[in-house]
Amino acid sequence: MLGYQHRSHYKNSQRDSWGQFLHLDLMLLTFLVLLAAAGILILYSASNQSPRAVQIQGIRLLFSFGIMLVIAQIPPVTLQRSAPWLYILGLGLLIPVLIIGHIAKGGQRWLNLGIGHFQPAELMKLAVPLLLAWYYHKIHLPLTLKSVLIALPIIFFPALLIAKQPDLGTAILMTLSGASVLFLAGLSWRLITLTLSLISVCIPFGWYFLHDYQRQRVLTFLNPENDPLNSGYHIIQSKIAIGSGGIFGKGWLNGTQSNLHFLPEHTTDFIFAVCGEELGLVGSIILIILYLLIVFRGLSIAMNAQDTFSRLIAGSISFTFFIAFFINIGMVTGVLPVVGIPLPLVSYGGSSMVTIMTSFGILMSIQTHRKLVTT
Repeated sequence: MLGYQHRSHYKNSQRDSWGQFLHLDLMLLTFLVLLAAAGILILYSASNQSPRAVQIQGIRLLFSFGIMLVIAQIPPVTLQRSAPWLYILGLGLLIPVLIIGHIAKGGQRWLNLGIGHFQPAELMKLAVPLLLAWYYHKIHLPLTLKSVLIALPIIFFPALLIAKQPDLGTAILMTLSGASVLFLAGLSWRLITLTLSLISVCIPFGWYFLHDYQRQRVLTFLNPENDPLNSGYHIIQSKIAIGSGGIFGKGWLNGTQSNLHFLPEHTTDFIFAVCGEELGLVGSIILIILYLLIVFRGLSIAMNAQDTFSRLIAGSISFTFFIAFFINIGMVTGVLPVVGIPLPLVSYGGSSMVTIMTSFGILMSIQTHRKLVTT
């Protein structure tokens, strides 16, 4: 018995040492691998069993995990010093996007790099919270009105440039990632209430600045049955797919809404509906649990971080990841308006995946370099 316990302790210590050597948090890595594997299975069915789609997504995953491994080797202090430069770079790239950006799917959001297309807005989802965490690390907390006012242009200027592309979903997610840093830095409930009140007052005026298709999305959210064959088609078909799955689903590869092409965007924004139809309520809950495990691990890393910068950026990454999958599932189920935010690590696509895995590389760095300092 003692020999078994000794061998078990040795194996655990060996795994920890390997994780430490590679600067990887093995618990977080396990959850990410499980989520990516589930995403590949769901995508294979959603793409009508296309080996090509799975192959491309697999290559993107390997590349993104490689990026995560590289970022994990960078000490948090180096990331902290690079934050202002990363923000300036991202902001500088947003401007040419509006002038010479590649146009696709009704938006001008990408820069053509010759070997592929790059979306600078994805970079800003990390650059904004990094810069705010860098700034609040340098001043004494809690926040003052001055320190909050300084943060507002840092958040809203790039958000306006992104919304003008137009990419409202990314603009909202980037704004919330910056706002999460303010919240974690100790934003008072009085200021939170004041901000929410101002937003409520501005919403009616903001209606006139929305594009026609964005207004239509809001109206569709309020009453999708008003135009069931046009603007309301996406959400109606999504609800049908999820509802038809029942508790246990129709079975993997047996979905009809996606395979018969009733469900639009079934490999990207609405891929959760495929999961609901084929794997049912049980499968959907398991997928959501995987997301929550990742979020909780990220928050645990944030709570154990050694300095203000690390705590703020780790907490912001965790909250942003939660917000991303929450909004996607909310819009697919009809609880929120459709804003074009993909389901993290499951939806088909590359730019968002690279950003997400870069952020988890930062989490890995914060956790493993913390251990190096304390041992």
